[in-house]
Amino acid sequence: MTRDELWIRAMEIGAMGGCHQRPDRSFFIGGYQFPVCARCAGVFLGQAAAAVMLILRKRIPPAAAAVLLLTMGADWLVQRIGLRESTNLRRLITGIMGGVGVVFIWADGVQAVIKMLKKTGKS
Repeated sequence: MTRDELWIRAMEIGAMGGCHQRPDRSFFIGGYQFPVCARCAGVFLGQAAAAVMLILRKRIPPAAAAVLLLTMGADWLVQRIGLRESTNLRRLITGIMGGVGVVFIWADGVQAVIKMLKKTGKS
């Protein structure tokens, strides 16, 4: 597979993930646009980091996870309503924060459901 064919395939996979892939909101490596925008790249990195943290049994409190996720949402909202244009670096950083936050919120939710199911099974 040539480099161009590999890049096209990566872009197709990024699009399937729901990323808008806007060039002005994406990083470029060696003249090739990254397959996902800066914020999506951050989210994926944050989710991977959170998965490693969970494997290592490191946790963050639910309120901290919510703040991380809300920070990403605030960056998006400020840009969306036109108060201030975000930068790709800010999108990446807040994306990482949001990715970590959402994984821990989901993990806490799954843990709560498991506890609830265990409780009802003992009745």
